[in-house]
Amino acid sequence: MLNAFRNRLYYLIKPVLPKSVRMGIRRLLARRKREKVRDIWPILPGSERPPKDWPGWPDGKKFAVVLTHDVEGQSGLDKCPALMRMEAEAGFRSSFNFIPEGGYTVPVQLREELVQNGFEVAVHDLHHNGHLYISKNGFSKKAARINRYLRDWNAVGFRSGFMMKQNEWMHELNVAWEATSFDTDPFEPQPEGLHTIFPSWRPNPNAGKDGRVPGYVDLPYTLPQDSTLFLLLNEHSPEIWLQKLDWIAAHGGMVLMNTHPDYMDFENLSSSETYPVGWYKAVLDHIRTKYSGQYWHGRPAEMAALICGYKDHPAKSPLPSGKPE
Repeated sequence: MLNAFRNRLYYLIKPVLPKSVRMGIRRLLARRKREKVRDIWPILPGSERPPKDWPGWPDGKKFAVVLTHDVEGQSGLDKCPALMRMEAEAGFRSSFNFIPEGGYTVPVQLREELVQNGFEVAVHDLHHNGHLYISKNGFSKKAARINRYLRDWNAVGFRSGFMMKQNEWMHELNVAWEATSFDTDPFEPQPEGLHTIFPSWRPNPNAGKDGRVPGYVDLPYTLPQDSTLFLLLNEHSPEIWLQKLDWIAAHGGMVLMNTHPDYMDFENLSSSETYPVGWYKAVLDHIRTKYSGQYWHGRPAEMAALICGYKDHPAKSPLPSGKPE
């Protein structure tokens, strides 16, 4: 309760705090916390245990790779085409998650271009202001609008802003997958994770009522977010990404990345609010070269279909052809 009150208070006063002040406070707190959580981050012992009766990945693949991007603002929106091209050239496809009623408008042409090139489009919160879960009644009203965007965008996935979540409310969303969770991330406002590097099924107790879907697949991000590594903790290389990736691969889990084009530097500019996009590309190259032929790669919707067979899922739309190898 105390943590929830602190979060609510922070997001109420956040709009009046200068960004430099907010980031300074967050960086200070993150550096202090890092010393206390070394035994659970970036690797949580025990999270490598597979679920009961885990069948393994298709075709005997060693592990899985899923890529997602949360687009926070206009800067990130402007970088989406370049990021799409970079991933496609490396042989990967990802989900671009857009804020429906945020500080930018998502061009229909961009969404269509992404889908036509084999990428996925998903919904990222509603306003991304930290207020989505203030009340159950308020959430229900916002969920109706989120569902409208899901339908209009032909999307089947969702992630909340600031990784905040109320699991029992999420079933109001008509989604096949939800990716707000993580295996371990003590730096988030709600630091309680799923403690697993595998996807999981969350059945809907009200399935079938008022058109409710049967449930969704919970996809935890299992590599630290780029914002945490490079903006908060001031890391100067992708080494933590690579180390944990190798650990997940060794244990047959799911490598799920959540990065933000907003924070990627495509022009070799020096800034405390961005990092070289080459660090992200180094991860893709590491996967592609070190583990060639050893991993299953798909978009989040394909992971949901793989885990639970969403062939008759009411919210699932046809996915574009051309799945990457």
